[in-house]
Amino acid sequence: MKKHEWREKTEEGETRLVTATRHGGQWKLRSRLKTETEWTLFPVIPLEDLETLHELMSNKYRRQRAPYEHVLEIEVLIEAAKLRK
Repeated sequence: MKKHEWREKTEEGETRLVTATRHGGQWKLRSRLKTETEWTLFPVIPLEDLETLHELMSNKYRRQRAPYEHVLEIEVLIEAAKLRK
C-alpha cells in the first residue's frame, strides 16, 4: 500500500489534512481538519482533490519516487470525475 499526504488551507483559514492511499489498484481518499479527530472517507474522490493528487504524483514521478502508471491512473479518475459533473 502506498500513502500520499498533503495539507491545504480551507477558505475559513483552517488546515485540512488529506491522505490518499493506493491498495490493490484502488485509490481511496480521507481527510480531516487539523482540529478534528475523526477522518472523513470519500467513496468517490472529489475532482479538486484528484487534481491536487495528480500534481503531487506528477512531482513524485519527476523525482523518481512514483511510477508513471499511478499518474496515468489519476488522469483516468479525473476524466471520469469530469464526466460525472
